[in-house]
Amino acid sequence: MSSEDNSGDNTASRPARKTLSLKRTVESGTVRQNFSHGRTKAVVVEKKRRRTVGPGGTEAEPLATAPQPAAAPKPVQPAPQAPAPAPKPAADNRSGVVLRTLTEEEKGARAQALADSRVRDAEERQRAAEEEKRRAEEEERLTKERAEAEARQAEEDAARAKQEAERAKAAPAEQAAPADAEQPAAAPRRPAGGDDDAGKRRPSRPPEKPAPVRRDGERRRGRLTISNALNENERKRSLAAIRRRREKNKSQGPSEPGQKILREVRLPETITIQELANRMAERAVDVIKLLMQQGQMLKINDVIDADTAQLIAEEMGHTVKRVSEADVETGLVTEDDPDGAKQPRAPVVTVMGHVDHGKTSLLDALRQADVVAGEAGGITQHIGAYQVKTEGGQTVSFIDTPGHEAFTAMRARGARVTDIVVLVVAADDGVMPQTIEAINHAKAGEVPLIVAINKMDKPGADPTRVRNELLQHEIVVESLGGDTLEVEVSALKKTNLDKLVEAILLQSEVLDLKANPERPGEGVVVEAQLDKGRGPVATVLVQRGTLRVGDVLVAGSEWGKVRAMINEHGENVTEAGPSMPVEVLGLNATPSAGDNFVVVENEGRAREVSDYRQRQKREKQQVRGGMRSSLADMMTQLKDAERQEVPLLVKGDVQGSVEAIAGALDKLGTDEVSARILLSGVGAITESDVTLAAASNAVVIGFNVRANKQARDLAEREGVEIRYYNIIYDLVDDIKAAMSGLLAPELRETMLGNAEILEVFNISKVGKVAGCRVTDGRVERGAGVRLLRDDVVVHEGKLSTLKRFKDEVQRVEVGQECGMAFENYQDMRAGDVIECYQVETIERSL
Repeated sequence: MSSEDNSGDNTASRPARKTLSLKRTVESGTVRQNFSHGRTKAVVVEKKRRRTVGPGGTEAEPLATAPQPAAAPKPVQPAPQAPAPAPKPAADNRSGVVLRTLTEEEKGARAQALADSRVRDAEERQRAAEEEKRRAEEEERLTKERAEAEARQAEEDAARAKQEAERAKAAPAEQAAPADAEQPAAAPRRPAGGDDDAGKRRPSRPPEKPAPVRRDGERRRGRLTISNALNENERKRSLAAIRRRREKNKSQGPSEPGQKILREVRLPETITIQELANRMAERAVDVIKLLMQQGQMLKINDVIDADTAQLIAEEMGHTVKRVSEADVETGLVTEDDPDGAKQPRAPVVTVMGHVDHGKTSLLDALRQADVVAGEAGGITQHIGAYQVKTEGGQTVSFIDTPGHEAFTAMRARGARVTDIVVLVVAADDGVMPQTIEAINHAKAGEVPLIVAINKMDKPGADPTRVRNELLQHEIVVESLGGDTLEVEVSALKKTNLDKLVEAILLQSEVLDLKANPERPGEGVVVEAQLDKGRGPVATVLVQRGTLRVGDVLVAGSEWGKVRAMINEHGENVTEAGPSMPVEVLGLNATPSAGDNFVVVENEGRAREVSDYRQRQKREKQQVRGGMRSSLADMMTQLKDAERQEVPLLVKGDVQGSVEAIAGALDKLGTDEVSARILLSGVGAITESDVTLAAASNAVVIGFNVRANKQARDLAEREGVEIRYYNIIYDLVDDIKAAMSGLLAPELRETMLGNAEILEVFNISKVGKVAGCRVTDGRVERGAGVRLLRDDVVVHEGKLSTLKRFKDEVQRVEVGQECGMAFENYQDMRAGDVIECYQVETIERSL
């Protein structure tokens, strides 16, 4: 369209053809940046210009950007020219600017230009990063070389100084001056770049490439220290080098295995796989693998026999020594000491006799104490050990034993651990059953007797009767020409107590009692209990050696470390010598009364002995409760199954009391009823005890102990009965009554009379009625009757009718006639005899 055609149009128009091109959007410049030590760095600063194409083809103002690394600009390829768009018809004359839309070719050209610009920007950024990395590596290399040069210079200076010092020592005093004169000429030359001034030794700019100067055989050193600067010898290998060498050896493969250590393995009768591996110093996995190869799939805690363990040990190259499991006790109790090491010791005296004959009262008079007041019911139910000092300064150890028949085991223990037995016999009662039992215990223990005839202050005292009754049991006192000492005493009036002590000391001199106090302690457990605050407490009597605080001891199947020892006065002591009774704290559990204790060298030995004894105890219990084999045993088991049992759970304050209660209840049993003790122990009644009693419908018995609050609450909820006792008489009587209630009552038959049938009448609506005459005794209504025909019992039942004439009567006496009818029986004949009897139910008791 020509200009002439648009001459009359006032609208401004763009040129018909114009070349489309993209201008540079980045303008760059270089800036020099200074750093320390004279270093510089060239930094490229770029300016980016935001490209915004407006309707008139103008662009926006440039935007300053962060400095970028310098890079050679890439020549920009000119964009292809787009054809001029066709002029738009002048339809809108409202504005002086004509807006033209871009064609598809223009849009593509612009997009291509933008893509090329982004590619160029990415390439420029990559080149700048590579240049920065190269520059950093060069800077690091220069720093490292400069440090190495400085280190070498320091090493050379140190070596030169050391050489000069050695020459100064070796040169004579008169040659010192010429040597000093020749020193400047002989000085080694400094490397290039050095400076004589020490303050200017560091160069302002690093050398271009300093050549490394090394002496023959010298390695590159690390950090400069005084030790390596003054040491001309070769430096040792560093820890890092050693670590790198080890890692290298590991990566190359496993090293040669060391020589295997072969051991002598002690094998008991049975051993676990873990213990076997420990004794061979082998891995348990290797032992299990060998067992798997033999076809045995076992775990690490399984037990194998000695033969299998021997095969495994020999397979691994070890030698085997077979030992018995009981060898753990070998050497535990040593033999008697030589006479030269022994010293005199105090005698141990046991006071024995019948119940209520005054044993404890006599001991109280000797000790000037009041033990009887502390015992329930005035009888001794605990075994006690005390020491008494005489007026002459000598010491006597007394053991007080109960006199009740239930405490037989206690008296037997007292007789075993004692040196002398004082037999207390009441002058008014004479020899009683427990007196005879004490005599038998003393004879069994071969212990000398001293008879103390007590209660001489009573009006009915007759010591002659006591002497004569003792003759029946082969006890001949001195007054009758025998060798048994006798003393007439009164514990209440404290008469002749000094004579009793003199007799004890005289008998001990005859026995010549000695022991070695310089050896580990050994003795016997007299009594044991579980104290709420102190734990297991054992009353022990030291027989040989000395027991000290801190010793490790084994008492029966229990062990422990002595934490404290308390004497009879309640005082803490650090050691206890022979014949001294003490309470020991620190055991892991309550031992049994009568167990021997011995001090061992360490806790490991104590555990080993304790484990062995506990295993022995469990095996005995399993054998005792095993299956019965013989026919007689099977019959006994069937009889036991029909026996009525009273389940009980017994808790006591001391081991001896629990033992006595169990023995007394066992004696109460018969073929029909017995007391079965589910659990017996020492200590307070706990929740677990109540739970066990609830599950088995048992009665909980507490002897001198009580249940805690939780146990009482649980007993109320579960309906468990807890009975408390402090006197063994009452306990035995109550259990005896309960067992008697389980006995089947006895039926006793009492004959009332006989009647002879004279005639049998058949009455309507009633049946047959026998007309009888009472020939003996009487006949009562409701009593049991038997119908005898030719002296053979035909029927046994009860009378339904008893009439005299037409009236119902309660009884018919001898010589009278009456009518009788039987319940559910009509076959009566004349001449039969009716026998009338009465059955009485009598309660049985043990």
